[in-house]
Order: sequence, then C-alpha cells, then structure tokens
Amino acid sequence: MEYVKLGNSDLHVSRICLGCMGFGEAAAGQHRWTLDEENSNEIIKAALENGINFFDTAMSYQGGTSEMFVGRVLRDFSRREDVVLATKFEPRTDEEIANGVMGQQHVKNCLDASLKRLGMDYVDLYICHMWDYRTPIEEIMEGLNDAVKAGKVRAIGISNCYAWQLAQANYYARMRGMAEFVSVQGHYNLIFREEEREMAPFCKAENIAMTPYSALAAGRLS
Repeated sequence: MEYVKLGNSDLHVSRICLGCMGFGEAAAGQHRWTLDEENSNEIIKAALENGINFFDTAMSYQGGTSEMFVGRVLRDFSRREDVVLATKFEPRTDEEIANGVMGQQHVKNCLDASLKRLGMDYVDLYICHMWDYRTPIEEIMEGLNDAVKAGKVRAIGISNCYAWQLAQANYYARMRGMAEFVSVQGHYNLIFREEEREMAPFCKAENIAMTPYSALAAGRLS
C-alpha cells in the first residue's frame, strides 16, 4: 500500500480510502442494500489487513449507524493513532433555523453527536458534506475552527461544492488565521469529469487533496 500526505495537513493516508456508505442498518436510512454489522466488520477488517488506514463515513449514512459500526470495529481491531477517520456533517435543518441555531453551534452539535456514535474523542478529518446555502460560510468556518482548537478535529474538508466556494471559504479562513479546508470530496469518474475544469487545477495550485467518490459511477464503469 502507498501512503501520501493529505494536502496541507499532517495526516498520512493510504491512497485507497474505504468509503463506508454501504455499512449500517438497512432499515435506518435511505438505502436498503447496506450491510449489517457482522458483514461490515469483515470488510473493514480486510481493509486494515491490506494496509488501508483511511476510512470515510458520515452522520447521514443510515441514520448514523454507519458511524456506530465503523467506530466499534476500529476500536476493536486497530489502534486509534494508526487510522485516519473522516466523517461528515449535514447543513442546518429547518428546525435549527427556526430555533435560531447558528452555524457555529450547528457544527458543534453535529460533531459531538458523531463522536458519541463513533465512541471516540476526536476525528482526523471533519468534512462539510455539502455547501449550506442557508448558512453563512463564515459561521461554518468559525465552528470548524473552534473544533480544531478544541482538539476534537485534526483537519477539515468539504464535499460537493464548486471551486469558487472552496476558494471563498479558504480565503476567509486564511485572512483570519483559521483552519482551512485541506481536502475536497467531489463526484468524479470517467463519465462525470466536471472536476477537471476548475476544481482540479485550483486544488493543484493550493495543494488541496482530492478524494473523489463514485469512482466506478455506481457500477456503470465495472
């Protein structure tokens, strides 16, 4: 297995990352094809045995049960310092907006809930799952920076955004000496190549890691 530094962070990750959207209770989320805990564990253990140290889950994967599965098996079969664990948080909900929950508090609430499900004190990479058009990005960046300063997050990333949005967020953080996004997780494969237009050149110039998802286009390329 080859290992690389993840962008401008101090995280060293295997070139292959195990995406964990397929793990979780089938009745708990939007997918009915996810694997139960026993079968999920076998795949994660095989990944560890083959040198994969980078695992990616999310609070939204099967109602948080993916985080629970992943957290338990990693605690049982690896040392915390030997794995790089990423999870993601969703945009603010209608209820949060109605109740006046600001972006900073939203990030904290989501992170604390994820850490509880994972059974861990920190995550290595905390990812904004998608651009939140109803929350100022300044609030999100402030919340993420607070998480880094609190020691609950080692590095931050973003997913499903445009290059101009990534630039806007990082330049805001840079001007204030705050944590910047070190990675972007976008939809990219041989069928969908939009990331090559602006995102890839921008990331190369800024040394931001790209961790594409759907590499086989949901099986169409297999």
